[in-house]
Amino acid sequence: MLVSRLEARGFRNLAHADVELVPGVTLIHGPNGAGKTSLLEALGFGLLGVSWRTRADRELISYGADLARAEVTVSDGDESRLFMASVASGEGRHRRLNGKELPDDAATLRPAVATFSPDRLLLVKGPPGERRAHVDRLVAAMWPGRSDVRRRFGRALAQRNALVTRIRAGAASEAPLAAWDAQFAADGAALVEVRGAAIERLAAPFRSLGGSLGLSGEATITYRPRTGLVDAGTLADQLRERRRADLERGYTTHGPHLDEVEIALEGRSVRRFGSQGEQRLALLALLFAEREALLELRRTPPLMLLDDVMSELDPERRGLLVELLGGAGQALITATEPSQVPDQGGRAVVKIDHGRVITPALAA
Repeated sequence: MLVSRLEARGFRNLAHADVELVPGVTLIHGPNGAGKTSLLEALGFGLLGVSWRTRADRELISYGADLARAEVTVSDGDESRLFMASVASGEGRHRRLNGKELPDDAATLRPAVATFSPDRLLLVKGPPGERRAHVDRLVAAMWPGRSDVRRRFGRALAQRNALVTRIRAGAASEAPLAAWDAQFAADGAALVEVRGAAIERLAAPFRSLGGSLGLSGEATITYRPRTGLVDAGTLADQLRERRRADLERGYTTHGPHLDEVEIALEGRSVRRFGSQGEQRLALLALLFAEREALLELRRTPPLMLLDDVMSELDPERRGLLVELLGGAGQALITATEPSQVPDQGGRAVVKIDHGRVITPALAA
């Protein structure tokens, strides 16, 4: 499953961009402000329907335009799928697959997307919710049959919170709460289980890659569930013990929606104590650990969107990074100069300047 084409219109500072993509590494180079990051962003937006750089839709639309639109073709054997995402002034976002509304299993019909960018450091240094959501997306990529675990838990949490709010307001009795506690506990325990399994698969490659990429000290990633690693019955007991507190506050105060995924160096939180450079390397190690875990499970490797990734790596580690990308999947790497990205056995090259793209070729 590979991305074979991107077409973007009215997207940030890009002119009409129509780019054919190939397997392996694609270098996107040009001066600062040329549109390199916008090209990666448009690709991610077309596949995912969201931007990693902004939550303000208007920022995606080119000056003077009313609509930003990105279409991404995914080739899977003899089959092609067209993902489309757009945002219009005053109309919000729209997403389509082959011209129709996205099905619930849309994430299984495209490669996962792994993005490295200074804007993505929030995954390492931001609040726990960023890391929980990221791990839940990884679970869906690792085990497509479990892709709805997070959605089921989210629905149970929302329903329980709504009932707790009504009970607190005197608009409902406590009698139905037992049933929602049981549903919440069943779905919550399933979510804790798959999150724990995903982090367990990441732990060894994250430690190894952290050292290889330049992190000093042992790099660890650890899942810290608020409930502990418990079964549904135990989680239901925990909810009953906290019912009074929930009713006083009007929401669910205990459960997997409060879990943490801790990234640390020598036992010290990178979020709290890591330097900017350590946080960048931790993010890079995490993305490559996820890629390795997906390959071990014989899943489609993620599409790697690597923006300004070489700026803080020495030549040896730049070579290592390109070597890690060899053999499977696709990666797009931005740089101001082609020499910043080692050429190890052929790559496609896209030159971009003033928002205008030159079609890739197989030699720099």
